[in-house]
Amino acid sequence: MDKDRIKGTVKQATGTIKEQVGKATNDPALETDGKIEKSEGGVQKAFGKVKDALRGL
Repeated sequence: MDKDRIKGTVKQATGTIKEQVGKATNDPALETDGKIEKSEGGVQKAFGKVKDALRGL
């Protein structure tokens, strides 16, 4: 498993937590930061999957 997949998964989880805390505390900036971090994590995870697939060729 590629490091990017692991880092992306962690980033997605962190983003989800930030987003939920932002909603709970009515902090739109934290909520937005969480959404952005979650999206970045998804992209990084997808990149890791592609790298894994290319290694398998």
